[in-house]
Amino acid sequence: MSTARDEILANIRRSLGVTGREAPRAAAVADRLGRGQAGVIPARGQLDGAARTDTFRREAELVSATVTILGLAAEVPAEVARFLRDNNLPASLRMGADPRLAAMDWSATALDISRGPSDGSDLNAVSCAFAGVAETGTLAMVSGPDNPTTLNFLPDNHIVVLDAGDLEPDMESVWKRLRARFGPGLAPRVVNLITGPSRSADIEQTLLLGAHGPRRLHVVVVAEASPKG
Repeated sequence: MSTARDEILANIRRSLGVTGREAPRAAAVADRLGRGQAGVIPARGQLDGAARTDTFRREAELVSATVTILGLAAEVPAEVARFLRDNNLPASLRMGADPRLAAMDWSATALDISRGPSDGSDLNAVSCAFAGVAETGTLAMVSGPDNPTTLNFLPDNHIVVLDAGDLEPDMESVWKRLRARFGPGLAPRVVNLITGPSRSADIEQTLLLGAHGPRRLHVVVVAEASPKG
């Protein structure tokens, strides 16, 4: 069945006297896309090492996220347990199949761990970020069984583990990393960009956290690179 979009494009092609399958036209489009110039990139995130991490932390905290920086991935379970305890939250946690989380010793905590996508009944979830953006304090999350997208939105409290080595200076660098990691035609179905906990000021311009997703976002930055699997 023809869609409105197909009909509009067909009309444009008829008016131009082309079919859309001409090799020279396809080559011209590919060339133009390949030579696309990057836009202006602010200098704020163009830092290295600890300075980049500090910038990410500052920007994330400005949008109501909390950030802890750890030296070792092995310290993550204890930090997650501390965060839940300090916020008087249940000692329950849902996670996906990410090998970085699977390699951690969660048995050393009293947390009740469940695995797989959330059905909306989970209060707490932990995920691993694909990358972070120092410039804005943003997390880039990719969909899949390792880190189900439902964990980004349904639980009230979301804890995200970010390897410091995956912290990019700007958004443009995150997309380069994504293309390099997955290759042409193999990108994940969804990429969520998360900057702070969910918020809305739609009602009487009063800021409300947790309006459309987690009311708390806690980011755990790990200096030691974790195995990606």
